[in-house]
Amino acid sequence: MNIRTYCVYNQTRECFLSLGVTAADTTFARLRGLIGRLKLRIDEGLWVVPSCGIHTMGVLFPLDLIYLDESHKVIHVLEHFPRFRVAPLRTQASSVLELPTHTIYSSQTQPGDQLLICAVEEIANRFNRESVTRHKNQSQEAGGDLVYRSAAKDSGFTKQRTEETTGH
Repeated sequence: MNIRTYCVYNQTRECFLSLGVTAADTTFARLRGLIGRLKLRIDEGLWVVPSCGIHTMGVLFPLDLIYLDESHKVIHVLEHFPRFRVAPLRTQASSVLELPTHTIYSSQTQPGDQLLICAVEEIANRFNRESVTRHKNQSQEAGGDLVYRSAAKDSGFTKQRTEETTGH
């Protein structure tokens, strides 16, 4: 059985929340949740989909909970939610992230933040595309002058171009 893991990235705060979240997207997986686990490593978590609330009955450690809407926007957070409790229901939520304690605090995640949840394989591709797009936009904002200057410098054309424009 191949378990797919996801990365959770807070686009608003520009930080990772987890690099190893597994999805509880079947009835059995949602019922089992984290029951029987002794602890969560700092890079682990569970993404309960669909869900508008969870319980920690049988869970042996406290959790940070992040409620998300359909577009993975944070609608509610609960830090250090105790074990053997039923978390409040949020009818607007479509999923809940169960993460190790202090994840919310260390990432400063708040309601309104936009999260990116994607497969580990996809995250590098997404970041590479975004950095290329950002680099293109920055050079275009410079009015293309940056591109012209670097091309002119490479061709030895800078001195001739300067003489033509200044008359010297």
